[in-house]
Amino acid sequence: MLELMLCSMFTLLPDWLYRRFVQGKRFGREITIYSVWYELRYGITGCLFLTVMLITVIFYFHPASTNVATLFRSIPILPDGSGRVAEVYRDIRGEVKAGDPIFRLDDSTQRAAVDTARRKIEETEAAMKVAQVELGAADSRIAEAEAALEQAQNEYDTRAELLRRNAATVSVREVERLKVQVDGRQAAVQTARVNKQSLEVQLSTLLPSQKASAEAALAQAQVELAKTVVKAGVDGRLEQFTLKVGDIVNPFMRPAGILIPATSGRRAVVAGFGQIEAQVMKPGMIAEITCAAKPMAIIPMVVTEVQDVIASGQVRPTDVLVDPSKIGGLGGTITVFMEPLFAGGTDDLPPGSACVANAYTSNHEALQDPNISTGRWVFLHLVDTVALVHALILRIQAIMLPVQTLVFKGH
Repeated sequence: MLELMLCSMFTLLPDWLYRRFVQGKRFGREITIYSVWYELRYGITGCLFLTVMLITVIFYFHPASTNVATLFRSIPILPDGSGRVAEVYRDIRGEVKAGDPIFRLDDSTQRAAVDTARRKIEETEAAMKVAQVELGAADSRIAEAEAALEQAQNEYDTRAELLRRNAATVSVREVERLKVQVDGRQAAVQTARVNKQSLEVQLSTLLPSQKASAEAALAQAQVELAKTVVKAGVDGRLEQFTLKVGDIVNPFMRPAGILIPATSGRRAVVAGFGQIEAQVMKPGMIAEITCAAKPMAIIPMVVTEVQDVIASGQVRPTDVLVDPSKIGGLGGTITVFMEPLFAGGTDDLPPGSACVANAYTSNHEALQDPNISTGRWVFLHLVDTVALVHALILRIQAIMLPVQTLVFKGH
């Protein structure tokens, strides 16, 4: 309607002024409901043609969309495993900070695992102390075995020397017995030394490894115990938290509630523009939105990103060939991400708000080109100028939105 009124000022109004003041024709006399088409045919035809062209230029170079929302993602509150609720720390809704406990599952199994791991560490430490004592005893046994070996060796050497001198008091059999005794004493010394090495290996390698394994098991058990206390991962607001003590929580089927991050949906606005604007929508474009949650307010925005794919054309691998006529078409939209042009522009806009958006093409840089042709210069000026019409339409929508919602729809 606004475009029609604007175009009529340049086509229909001059035609009527010519008929009225040059030809002297008046409404109700020469110009009636039956003759108005014949008398003002040039103005009416030009008005309709110009209106169609103006609407086309406006909505192509300055696209609009009603598919606009401040999307946000909610986080389901889930434990790492299933269990029965033992304690609840929060009410049905409320603010939480990152790290705040929300509820706790029954942790008897995890506590038993922690106690078992601690006892294993204590057992290993006790074994290390025992091995240390045994190491000292091994030194004593080595000294004892070496002393016995020395005594046996001295006695053998004495008997062997007497036998060599043909003493009548020493027999060959006795010397051989002493030789065997010396060999046994040497084996006892070697056994004592090997036992000491075994204890040293236990103290330096085996028992520390067993202790490290027990400490790792304790750390794992403590992690599993900590998982029984479900905490908030981010700052946000807890909603629909109706969990009670004794409830069973399953991470696959039954979440405990929903956590809405504090920053979710507070910055970016997602809009879906028609496919025909794919060549017009560019990052850096200035845009404006008006939202039902913030009526009669225009929020300046800037396009930060334009998704380079159209979601309606995606294909999932199946055992059936996809018919292209069943997907895509003109129904898909170009997904555009917008952010406030000024800091804090959407801070008071609730996440999930439905909005209406206008994006405006700017040809300022192209108009600065010294080699631009006159026709293109006029056309680009026209494109930038008609953006005012679209901006005015958005402001009319912002004013009429509360009236339409509260009066005509009765919401």
